[in-house]
Amino acid sequence: MKLYVGNLPFSIDEAAFKKLFADYDTQEISLIIDKYSGRSKGFGFVTISDDEVAKQVISEMNEKEVEGRKLTVSEARPMEERPRREFNRGPRRDFGSNRRY
Repeated sequence: MKLYVGNLPFSIDEAAFKKLFADYDTQEISLIIDKYSGRSKGFGFVTISDDEVAKQVISEMNEKEVEGRKLTVSEARPMEERPRREFNRGPRRDFGSNRRY
């Protein structure tokens, strides 16, 4: 079962995130990092093979306080399709044809 872990402190790093779940039999741990700042985006995912253990993790870790923030731990939902963003760049102008030299 894949779990969503939200409301993480932005100062948390991969090692500290792994340490939070060290007491559980985790298959995969993934902290989401902002590609520009290199800091945590405040959420991540944990994959646990045993569903009973995953439910235990949810009950024990949900609303646990880490660096003054209460974690949100729940079963991860599949990523939804989002429409592609179109950028409105205004009317197209041709600067070359109207120039006077």
